[in-house]
Amino acid sequence: MAVDVLTFGCRLNTAESEVIRREAEAAGLGSTVVINTCAVTAEAVRQARQAIRKARRENGDARIVVTGCAAQIEPETFAGMDEVDLVLGNAEKLDPAAWRRVAGDNRPPGLSGHPDFGLSAAEKIRVDDIMAVKETAAHLIEGIEGRTRAFVQVQNGCDHRCTFCVIPYGRGPSRSVPMGAVVSEIRRIVANGTPEVVLTGVDLTSYGQDLPGAPRLGELVTRILKLVPELPRLRLSSIDSIEVDPSLMRAIAEEERLMPHFHLSLQAGDDMILKRMKRRHLSADAVAFCDAVRRLRSDVVFGADFIAGFPTETEEMFANTLAHIEDCGLTYLHVFPFSPRRGTPAARMPQLPREVVKARAERLRAAGDARLARHLAAEIGATRHVLIERDGLGRTEQFTPTLIQGGRPGEVLPARITGFDGTRLVAEAA
Repeated sequence: MAVDVLTFGCRLNTAESEVIRREAEAAGLGSTVVINTCAVTAEAVRQARQAIRKARRENGDARIVVTGCAAQIEPETFAGMDEVDLVLGNAEKLDPAAWRRVAGDNRPPGLSGHPDFGLSAAEKIRVDDIMAVKETAAHLIEGIEGRTRAFVQVQNGCDHRCTFCVIPYGRGPSRSVPMGAVVSEIRRIVANGTPEVVLTGVDLTSYGQDLPGAPRLGELVTRILKLVPELPRLRLSSIDSIEVDPSLMRAIAEEERLMPHFHLSLQAGDDMILKRMKRRHLSADAVAFCDAVRRLRSDVVFGADFIAGFPTETEEMFANTLAHIEDCGLTYLHVFPFSPRRGTPAARMPQLPREVVKARAERLRAAGDARLARHLAAEIGATRHVLIERDGLGRTEQFTPTLIQGGRPGEVLPARITGFDGTRLVAEAA
């Protein structure tokens, strides 16, 4: 084994794990397991600790390094585990110099609790103050999905304080990559033959507020598409609809290479719960945004994040969230059963019984399944352009998985939708 990276949490973490793997291998590390943690729920932390113990049982001679948001927020939790050799912060995990220092440590791995070789819990921690970090760099990430799709992190951190979330304390303040650096990275990606780029960030729609002139995300999208005309497809990761700027709305209307699939951070569809979450939008704002985008791009589809069973949520409030799925015309749902996260205001609010939380999550997922089935059925007869990811499988502009014969990975094929199979479309090359 060389470097094995176990990833928990969001797509950004998945992307950053590829940077970790690359930098750790470039530093000459061998026989190392890196656990890239998530801090969004207490359950995520529990799963990380469980994975650490399993990794030590299965890799007795490997070095185990823990990083990510949970490691940044509560490094002592992981440093206190005998199975762990080192804890790296969120800034350090992307720093080549940090991995060179890890590689230069000749201490026998797996002996952190040994009196002759081990480090104290405090000595294991290499975590700086993330709130002091004011800049971020672009990270070119290829290979997550073959050579078909590349992820470029253009923003990190968050300045908002939703009552359920600890992520700002794991990621630090919002900071953006200058537009010129982003364009340069994407030019390099396209030159390597990758047809689709996904812009990622913790709070993507806050892009640019810390840069000179305070450019907005829409300006970045427009500049990319103008200066990299050879890029076939540009996609956005999760966005906050209340922060979408007029230039991004123009790009949605005018730029066919900007893919018509937008994943929204909604969390709830009841106004009182949204206020208690300290969200910055009301349910009507989300409906208005979806309606406005649908007028600009009739082929658009929306996904959304929802938290089921937020503290104080009544059955009537939950019914408003269920109705919100229809009101917004959502297609893909990402549902989280509420889990109290220590240190957040929501953890101190009156909690719902766990069985109620789980039941509401299941009802939300069922509503999402029904909406997805309607989308798949409505696609029959349409002509879409399918990006081939591997033999027999690709994705449409709307990111819908599609079974299709023909084409090579990385090729975009026009295709006629003939049916669907479970959660995937079935298509024939046109």
